[in-house]
Amino acid sequence: MHEEKKPLPKVSNYITVEGEKRLRDELNYLWRVERPIVTQQVSDAAALGDRSENAEYIYGKKRLREIDRRVRHLRKRLEVLTIVDKSPSDLSRIYFGAHVRVEDDAGTEHDYRLVGPDEIGEGPGYISVDAPLGRALLGKQAGNEVDITTPGGKRSWYVLDIKYEGAE
Repeated sequence: MHEEKKPLPKVSNYITVEGEKRLRDELNYLWRVERPIVTQQVSDAAALGDRSENAEYIYGKKRLREIDRRVRHLRKRLEVLTIVDKSPSDLSRIYFGAHVRVEDDAGTEHDYRLVGPDEIGEGPGYISVDAPLGRALLGKQAGNEVDITTPGGKRSWYVLDIKYEGAE
């Protein structure tokens, strides 16, 4: 019996200017710097003879496949991304790119920035607009409370402040 494949969750195609630059820089580095070096290493290893027991050759070919896979992913992703380079007209609400200060139900304050899924891990406090908290915060204003259900139970956050880069 075949297992049903679950559809992949929809991923937002928004990205900040900084995030898009980081992806382009990574693509350029992989394609123009790392790939030519690894290609030369594979060529040099191949010239040594028996490839079946040549660890440098085998590892180099594997690394080339990894580079090529990442290059394909970056190129496809960059084609569909929408760069968000302006603050929204309503600065009192939380939208993509907002820096948000919230207080959790334990009274601890947290600073987050709502970014696209490609930017997670880029900066401290970056959360995806696709994450449960990110989705819950969208459209909210300072003074609003948001509740989400997590595997650990229901959690609440109180929106304290909203800021956008370049907008004061």
